[in-house]
Amino acid sequence: MVGRVGDTPCVGAGGYADNDIGAISTTGHGESILKVNLARLTLFHIEQGKTVEEAADLSLGYMKSRVKGLGGLIVVSKTGDWVAKWTSTSMPWAAAKDGKLHFGIDPDDTAITDLP
Repeated sequence: MVGRVGDTPCVGAGGYADNDIGAISTTGHGESILKVNLARLTLFHIEQGKTVEEAADLSLGYMKSRVKGLGGLIVVSKTGDWVAKWTSTSMPWAAAKDGKLHFGIDPDDTAITDLP
């Protein structure tokens, strides 16, 4: 769309990483993600002691209530804990850990397979 500004080029919105906290990539309604600085907000919650799952839920819930935005994220803590969460209907995602590939599209539909 003409004049559209998305979250991708904005550090802290579409993606963010900090060696002392973790890393995150977001997707969804870019303007909403940008308005709440979703990536940095999620890492802030982890920095304050929340688990990756709690941080994801808090941040996505805030975005939905504050600006009516839908989206998703994959976040990894500095210790390797990770979660994929979203508020949209579906979100294709994948993550690899300990020789296993975890992937899915719909809520409560996660598959795990061995990596070669």
